[in-house]
Amino acid sequence: MNDISKILLITDLDGTLLTKDKTISETDLEAINSFRKKGGLFSVATGRTIQAVKPYFDILKPDMPVILYNGAMIYDPKNKKIIRSEFLKSNAGDIIKDILERFPFAACEILKADGIYVVKNNEYEQKHIQVCNVTPVYCDIDDMECSGWLKVLFAMNPEKSDEVWNYVSGYKNSGDFVRSSAMFIEMLPENVSKGYALKKYRELAGLDSSYRIAAVGDYNNDIEMLEYADYGIAPANACDEVKKSACFISDKSCSENAVADAVKYIFTESFNS
Repeated sequence: MNDISKILLITDLDGTLLTKDKTISETDLEAINSFRKKGGLFSVATGRTIQAVKPYFDILKPDMPVILYNGAMIYDPKNKKIIRSEFLKSNAGDIIKDILERFPFAACEILKADGIYVVKNNEYEQKHIQVCNVTPVYCDIDDMECSGWLKVLFAMNPEKSDEVWNYVSGYKNSGDFVRSSAMFIEMLPENVSKGYALKKYRELAGLDSSYRIAAVGDYNNDIEMLEYADYGIAPANACDEVKKSACFISDKSCSENAVADAVKYIFTESFNS
């Protein structure tokens, strides 16, 4: 296969395309633009909100829909249109209260299409807000109607995250939990993931079986996406579980142009297949 126009490259942002200081390197940007000029399709799959990802849209100028909220939304940035959304069940508020009561050191935010709502704060939550570079709404969980909730994020000291993870893993029929970093655990609508969204994405974008998908990601919330893709690619800084799901592991980290290395790999594979 040597037709680049039949390949979709979709990449995670934090820990993958973004460097440690949350910028996109010129090398990665040039590689992406080169891939697109040769006919390749490019998109993004991230846990970020519409508001938190917009500055990168201004740089990347994607002409394809993107996956946001770790798979709970497919969004068209060109036309500023929500294409598909999945929401948490009505008992999500009760689950949040239970978790925060059992683990008072954890903070929590609820993510909707119109922004982030912080219902409990701590220093790790503030780090997330700073990374996303958004202005959240601070409120009480009892003041929020459980409607339009795309995902929930719990923030905590990484040293205590295993304790929380072991507990939430026991929840059944309430939503799916995933780790998105050492300090963040997220609750998503049941069966929703970046991999699930990518399957829906293929259908919605009309990408038939002649198309190949190359996905790049670094953390547990990327695993299903890499497993679904034809080419699953991990940067050097990816966690071990992600590397096990990848068919190519770059020796470059997110701060060393890992996505440019992924593009090079895609070119090599496409012309050798």
